[in-house]
Amino acid sequence: MLDTANAAFDRIPPEARPDDEVVGAVTLNPEYIAKSYYPHGLLKAVGLAAIGSKPLIIKPEKKSKDREPEEALTTQLFVMGKRAAFRNWGSLLPLWSEGMEEAADLVSIEEISAPTPSEKIKGKMPRKGIITYEVVLHTDELLGEVKALPQFREYLQKIGVDATLSRRFYAGGLCFLELSAPAEKAREIATYASVRVLRQMPRLRMLRPMVRAGSIPAQPIVVPAVAAMDTSIRAAIFDGGIPHGHPLTRWATPIETAGLIAPTNDELEHGVAVTSAFLFGHLSSLSGLPTPYCKVDHYRVIDSAPGQDGTELFEVLERIQSVLNQEKYDLVNLSLGPYLSVEDDEVHAWTAVLDEFLADGEMLATIAVGNNGASDASLKLNRIQVPSDCVNALAVGAADSPENPWQRAPYSSVGPGRSPGVVKPDLVEFGGSLQRPFLVFSPASSPTVTTTGGTSFSSPSVLRMAAGVRAHFGPHLDTLAIRALLVHCAERGEYPASEIGRGRVARTLDDLVVCSDDTMRVVYRGAITPAKYIRAPVPLPLGDLPGKIQLSATVCYTTAVDPNHPGNYTRAGLEVTFRPDMTKRKTASQIHPDSKSFFGKAQKGLTEDELRRDAWKWENCLHGSIGFLGSSLNQPCFDIHYNSRMEGHDHKSTVKLRYAMIITIKAPRVVDLYDQVVRRYATQLEALRPVIEIPIRP
Repeated sequence: MLDTANAAFDRIPPEARPDDEVVGAVTLNPEYIAKSYYPHGLLKAVGLAAIGSKPLIIKPEKKSKDREPEEALTTQLFVMGKRAAFRNWGSLLPLWSEGMEEAADLVSIEEISAPTPSEKIKGKMPRKGIITYEVVLHTDELLGEVKALPQFREYLQKIGVDATLSRRFYAGGLCFLELSAPAEKAREIATYASVRVLRQMPRLRMLRPMVRAGSIPAQPIVVPAVAAMDTSIRAAIFDGGIPHGHPLTRWATPIETAGLIAPTNDELEHGVAVTSAFLFGHLSSLSGLPTPYCKVDHYRVIDSAPGQDGTELFEVLERIQSVLNQEKYDLVNLSLGPYLSVEDDEVHAWTAVLDEFLADGEMLATIAVGNNGASDASLKLNRIQVPSDCVNALAVGAADSPENPWQRAPYSSVGPGRSPGVVKPDLVEFGGSLQRPFLVFSPASSPTVTTTGGTSFSSPSVLRMAAGVRAHFGPHLDTLAIRALLVHCAERGEYPASEIGRGRVARTLDDLVVCSDDTMRVVYRGAITPAKYIRAPVPLPLGDLPGKIQLSATVCYTTAVDPNHPGNYTRAGLEVTFRPDMTKRKTASQIHPDSKSFFGKAQKGLTEDELRRDAWKWENCLHGSIGFLGSSLNQPCFDIHYNSRMEGHDHKSTVKLRYAMIITIKAPRVVDLYDQVVRRYATQLEALRPVIEIPIRP
């Protein structure tokens, strides 16, 4: 294999391998993908550095214990070094003895190869004409600015492509570049050693709703002459704009990006509708609109009709990045993005850049999953669209009704997402349908209602609920706890997670912030140190609980990410262990009480491989709900353990991880459960009290 790879490296033109450095692919045997099997010793011994990886499904040549090989998920490492290092590896092999660390690592390797240009090119390329490419290079920002970009620019000039490479994004060991070049140059560009991916630049999603304005008569809207409930909440929408002087500008501030041309009617219609959904939700009653929970800044980031210009995608992301670099927001909504379904083996620039902004947990973002749910499922063209695969954001799909019965709207994109981040969408909310359109403000200066539909409107509707919780409780609940609460209280529905995620968002604010007498809900939030444990008790009254109870728990956290390692994307993981009875131990020497499975298997509609993968300890949003006999619980608790990794292998981090955990106990035969728990834990639990009393609509 090394001989074949070295022959391929020798065929790369010298100008395409500056400093004589090349990139090889090392595919691990599926039985050796755990962090403990990472071939550190081997790579160090031969002078190669791992610069990235991707998940891959292969059928290995052999399996241990003489079992029949079958297709399995594994990891393909990208390793960089000089050609001499790869050649020396081949000459060193006969000298290695069985006891050497590097020799022991050999068993973990299934295949060694040199990536070909055709393997780097994604999707179909036009055969002629000047096209806009998206190029992904293996390099970080420091090296890229000093060395990698000048070298790549010089190579492009030698093959007849003059490029400034001025529009670019760095994230986690990758550089995402916009490049205009002739279509026939694609293979030469992909020949460059450090190019990881080359594709035609995806188009921006068209800002066209799935349900167009119908033939309903123009109905005037009574606009409430009131201020927003909580002016301390900072919210932002990035979309198509709002006309100055529009009635919504009482609560929404239109902000124009310098240099943009005048917006089209479609852009303004979409921008107004998205803002209307955030401020009021679906307009079910035109005579008594609710008071908006907060104000919102609406940034127009679209320059021309979306989907028409290959350069617009990075331009729009650049505008969003510029705002988020300068302004601090609590809540953000994106109902736009690339027209590109999520890919398991690559992370797109939009996802990588946004996940980095959201990694500290200070900002809650809702992102529409897209409206391609009716596309070809066999080709996976119906999967959620970038950047709704962000692990640190809430991906929102659409339901077809605000009432019961309901199901996924046919146009709403489906999961799963990448792993980690398998359960996508996270939630669904009413987004409109042909039978039941979503009602919003029209862009006209005199306020009238219009009909529409799409995930573009279900997404800001979810963010509106988050704003309501924040306004109600003030700073007592941070955005991470609010995210956990939205997931925790969702209506599950009898549909697989790939269609509705965790379910439809709670119907009213009351459903989120109020407990019935037979129910107790507790919020844990804080920070945990790597390799440490935190014990979260399940608060129950003294004595056995009669009958059956329902125990539900949700854990959410945000994390730094490694975009160059899509299969090991998140750097932090919380391993949560449920212990139902503190007195039960299988053996006398056992330190901790017996555990019982709680998360993972509770995920409806996922494949066995998705349920089994990594024991769910790298998923940063977990939810489970299981019934128990009250008598089987004795001081139950959840033990939370923080695992840390970087670039797919063990890493001793010093960074504390913020988390939020919601636990709900429902005991139908204990009518005063809430009061009993409050009395027992009077010195340990603090009741969340509203800062603003919000009237609940019937």
